Amino acid sequence: MSDMRQSLLRRDALSAAKEVLYHLDIYLSGQVQNNPSPSVDTPTLELVEEFILHRRMSALQELQLLEIMCSCFQEQSRDAVRQLIFSALFTLQGNQADESRMALLGKLVSMAIAVGRVPILECAATWLQRSHPVYCRRLARVLVDDYCSLLPGSMVPTLNNLSCSCPPFCCQFITAVTTLYDLSTEELTPPVQLLQMVVSWIQDQPRLVLITLLNTPPSSSQPIGSLDLTPLAGLVRWCVKAPLAYRRDGKQDLANGTTETELEAGPLFSELHLSVLQVLLLLPGVLREKGLLGRLALLQPDQLTSLISDLSGLLEELNPLHSDTQTHIQLTLDRLAQALQVSMAAGALLCSRGRDDLRALCSRLPHNNLLQLVMSGPVQQSGFYPHIHTPPLGYSPRMAFPFRPSH
Repeated sequence: MSDMRQSLLRRDALSAAKEVLYHLDIYLSGQVQNNPSPSVDTPTLELVEEFILHRRMSALQELQLLEIMCSCFQEQSRDAVRQLIFSALFTLQGNQADESRMALLGKLVSMAIAVGRVPILECAATWLQRSHPVYCRRLARVLVDDYCSLLPGSMVPTLNNLSCSCPPFCCQFITAVTTLYDLSTEELTPPVQLLQMVVSWIQDQPRLVLITLLNTPPSSSQPIGSLDLTPLAGLVRWCVKAPLAYRRDGKQDLANGTTETELEAGPLFSELHLSVLQVLLLLPGVLREKGLLGRLALLQPDQLTSLISDLSGLLEELNPLHSDTQTHIQLTLDRLAQALQVSMAAGALLCSRGRDDLRALCSRLPHNNLLQLVMSGPVQQSGFYPHIHTPPLGYSPRMAFPFRPSH
């Protein structure tokens, strides 16, 4: 390996990086073929850091490197080898090279989306599943900035096709953006372009939301501190919090008490809420097939506690005496009640002590007829519900509404 390093030192930055990628491909292909537990050794990782992550390159050289990497993953036919190469390049090591890793990863995945390099997106989906949410959110923000802020609308066909070409990536990306944009502030409210894309994906491919769960063996466990198996909890949080969050963030009301952003985003959240309920109705069959019905809660009690705490905080920021605010409050609570009832019936929310804990949580919220009914009535099993064809209560267009980081 020292001879190889000396040879690489004599090359220019781009040529050396290309040679390391070639070495990775040959070395890891042999590992996969001859070793039942293939892995990347330390000297190889050191070459990656020195000649791909640390060498200074011009903007043109960096673009050429990204094109070379796209070709490398596209031409490698074995998924196991691709995954190992991606891991060698981008698995976070807890050292100074991680910043360079994240910067290069964001550029590579962004290019892969633009030029349709599905093998890279499949590797990125695995990376998102195994990495800490802090870094998943960083990657998600880069992609949202590229496609929803810098180039809004210009890549719509490319982005819409992703739900068919690479569902695993879309599922993990939605999970990441729902943790990034938690509606806690105006800045952390999802951009309308992002919301449109997520709604379009889920409407076209409802099972996309469950793809990581479907592809995960029942006996396997998620890495500690990783993203959720599905984006369901985050999507429920979006739909439930949206009416109050947009009411809080509205600066200039229109004549009917609505903000301009609400008029655009409101119907999208209504469509998303319907889609989430429809996905929840798919769950019993999926969980039953995997032997997980009644054993795996996709909505956790601590997530509900956090959501209800957020709602309480939002209510304190608003003027509850305003008639439009009351409309928003009731819409939020209606959506919460619908999500809770369908989640319990579908087996996504397991109540070990019946509804006592839920009642205690929801008692902090204002009165709502539907929520009170859900909290007092029996849980209907999923077979009770017919397919939902009509939208639930939603916005009216005219309504006002492996390395763990230290931080």
